[in-house]
Amino acid sequence: MKTKIALACQGGGAETAFTAGALKALFEAGIEEDFEIVSIGGTSGGAVCAALIWYAMQAGEQPVWQRLMEFWTETNRPQSLQEKFFNHFAVECSRLVGRGLVPSYNVSPYNPVGKFMFQMATATHRKTFADFKEALKAHIDFDQIEAWGPRDKRPILVVGAAGVLSGQLRKFVSRTEVIKVEHILASCCVPNIFPAVEIGDDAYWDGLFADNPPVFALVRPFFVGEGNIPEEIWLIKIEPTGRPTIPTEPDDIQDRRKQMEGNVALMNQLGAIKILNSIHVMGGFTPELLEKLQWEKPIRMPEVFIGDEEKQPYVIPHIEMSPELYQKIDWEAKLDRSAENIDRLIEDGRQRALEFLEKRKRVVESKPLGAPPARQGTQPTPPAAKQHAVSSAKSAGRGG
Repeated sequence: MKTKIALACQGGGAETAFTAGALKALFEAGIEEDFEIVSIGGTSGGAVCAALIWYAMQAGEQPVWQRLMEFWTETNRPQSLQEKFFNHFAVECSRLVGRGLVPSYNVSPYNPVGKFMFQMATATHRKTFADFKEALKAHIDFDQIEAWGPRDKRPILVVGAAGVLSGQLRKFVSRTEVIKVEHILASCCVPNIFPAVEIGDDAYWDGLFADNPPVFALVRPFFVGEGNIPEEIWLIKIEPTGRPTIPTEPDDIQDRRKQMEGNVALMNQLGAIKILNSIHVMGGFTPELLEKLQWEKPIRMPEVFIGDEEKQPYVIPHIEMSPELYQKIDWEAKLDRSAENIDRLIEDGRQRALEFLEKRKRVVESKPLGAPPARQGTQPTPPAAKQHAVSSAKSAGRGG
């Protein structure tokens, strides 16, 4: 039987080209032969990558990464001299502001003058390069998704966003609603660049605020449905957890602050899963509760902080940028769509994904997950009832 996994893709602007390289490498390595991808979730740029892979899998396309790579290597990178100049100018201006060398002028995305200037600056650009909505529509047939309707077919797509009016986190889930281009735009809506995306009675900003990515939703039947609880969570991480030196320059301080902000919710969600896993290992759950949660055994998950993988049997590695690349790029790499920046991110993602597969294999083989010990202070579960609970959980695991 194939191991059920959930793919969780963190956001980070243009740096999520790293995610594209990682996903391509995973599929090229043939993960579908040994693993069942029950869900895929993401936020911001991670949501873009997740949605492109999800659509290709739902449509039965091969290779499933082709749309994803075309988005990053063709549509979303500057082609003409005008597009290259615009990209270079935007990145370098942001870099000068970040270093405190030129003053910063905050312009609202609703400002009509700002809108006019952007339209003039991009008048000669391809529509798919200047308009993010058009870029998404060029690679995902949202009319086809509308015709499908809500789908319970694996993998389940989960897209995270933050409600501006309600203050609530929102998950757009392919199992319960039709995925629309607005859902992806909402997850990618950086407040100082794009107007809030209005959907229903709320408006949405980038899910990076508190759901990057929506990991906890990937292990809850309420979101992904019965039978789709993963045995492992494979995390593709953009923002580094730690760094070797104290940032001292203005742009470096801003970069580190944003990295930590992007990781806060992720660490909290992984911490919550870790607590549940630890209770599971100690035998703290009844068979009835485990059957309801659809957790036959602890879920293998990424380490919350460095060193956790050595302490807990259920912890596996995750995919993260190499330290060498982290040292070469700055915050503006999230804005830079140049071929040089995108290609090095894709290549690093490819290499790190292959390293992950090897490390994960060694960890899983050396740390098998057995049944939890009997709960203290309770009557042993009768063999017949225990067999029934296990059989029911296995049957649920084959559903969906």
